[in-house]
Amino acid sequence: MRENDVKVLKTLRDAGGTAPVEEVAKKTGLADAAVARASLTLSQQGLVKEQTTRTTEIFCTDEGYDYLANGLPERRVAAVVHNAGGKLSVSKAVQEAGLPLDFVSIVTGWIARKGWGRIEKTSSGAILLVSKNPSRDDDEELLERIGQVSIPMEELPSTLKQAADRLLKRNILASKEQVQRKLQITLQGLDAIPTQAPINEVSGLTSEMILSGDWERVRLRAYNVSSPVPSLNPGKYHPYLRFLRMVKRKLVALGFREAVGPLVEPTFINDDCLYMPQDHPAREIHDLYYLKHPSKASLEPWRDIVERVALTHENGWKTGSTGWGYKYSREEASKLVLRSHGTALSVRSMISKDLQIPGKYFAIARCFRPELLDRTHLTEFNQAEGIVLDPTLSLRNLLGVLEMFAREVAGADKVRFKPDYFPFTEPSVELQAYKEGYGWMEFGGSGIFRPEVTEPLGIKVPVIAWGLGIDRLYMMNQQIQDIRQLFTTDLEWIRQQKVG
Repeated sequence: MRENDVKVLKTLRDAGGTAPVEEVAKKTGLADAAVARASLTLSQQGLVKEQTTRTTEIFCTDEGYDYLANGLPERRVAAVVHNAGGKLSVSKAVQEAGLPLDFVSIVTGWIARKGWGRIEKTSSGAILLVSKNPSRDDDEELLERIGQVSIPMEELPSTLKQAADRLLKRNILASKEQVQRKLQITLQGLDAIPTQAPINEVSGLTSEMILSGDWERVRLRAYNVSSPVPSLNPGKYHPYLRFLRMVKRKLVALGFREAVGPLVEPTFINDDCLYMPQDHPAREIHDLYYLKHPSKASLEPWRDIVERVALTHENGWKTGSTGWGYKYSREEASKLVLRSHGTALSVRSMISKDLQIPGKYFAIARCFRPELLDRTHLTEFNQAEGIVLDPTLSLRNLLGVLEMFAREVAGADKVRFKPDYFPFTEPSVELQAYKEGYGWMEFGGSGIFRPEVTEPLGIKVPVIAWGLGIDRLYMMNQQIQDIRQLFTTDLEWIRQQKVG
């Protein structure tokens, strides 16, 4: 038997058979880890039993210490009213008790709930508090009992447990779970304690042992390689972030250049350049979050483009279209919104002085819409946005790109395309995909930009474009049923995700 095992058994025997792990470590002089290893070995041999007790320790918060010294708010206000003759304006009573006015509803609520007084209204409409001098209640008794220490909630009588629940909800008390481990020696353990000194074993060779030659005379400790070990949680990328990086690498390898832009855009970039009319229900396709301050941006950097976009909206300009037939408002165009779709970044790519034709551009864009939350919708989400500019492009090229996303990124088994409508593309296509064991899912829209979009921006070649919900692509890839799982704080789920 190893020396540490014998020390633990003898300590438990001398302690009457049972002792907390901390006490065993203190009396043996062993480190906590050494006691843990010894207890694991002895437990497997049936020589000791491990008992685990969980308790909830409650203690005062900073607010609780204040009330411990000065009294609970309802007690202080009740005392002020009682000293004033039993009737006093609520606001005046709260102020004289040294509390801020936002305590009025809190104090009156607790005084009424505890039966210390009631609220009355006079003919003048003034609210008065009628109070008696109450005796000490369970909340105050518990607060005084805890004082500057912590006590186990399990040891409290039922009335004080109810008081503890109340004070915990009021943030006057806080709690933390304590786990106490005790070791108990068995009859076999008592019989196993050797009468002779245990063999001194070492767990590893040191440089001193090797230099002095002691390594030839020591006995190495045997290890049980089948013993359970604590799980390790190494640092790693969040699984969804790792997925986004993978998609970026794929697109860069295909020759795409990444587009970047601000989260806040003027409606000119977010909507108007995409031929979404300012006074038409079509703009409701993308509900918007408008900024309150600042609420507008200058359109001066795009002065020439603004003129061409305005004429296109009004009468079609030189695009061959009749336009929307309304008076374009530059005031409306300057309003600031949170980016509602990644296509705003496509606009920024097309108006950039660094634009290349032919060229391919993509973005992983964070977008915002006032959606109703459900398993496939969030108010804040990501889009995989992209455009390709080339004189030889056709719809067939677009469908090929969409199928690549569905099969290589989402891992879909089947792909289908559905005709759709967007104000800025014609034709327009919706991508849907199917995965065995998961089902069908819609990923987003795509199409070929209309001349009303490209020509005012100075683009003379066909442009295929897509905006796919990359959150949904990841959901299918990982067989996730609820989009909210992607942004969860569930550490257990995150730890279970594979690194590769």
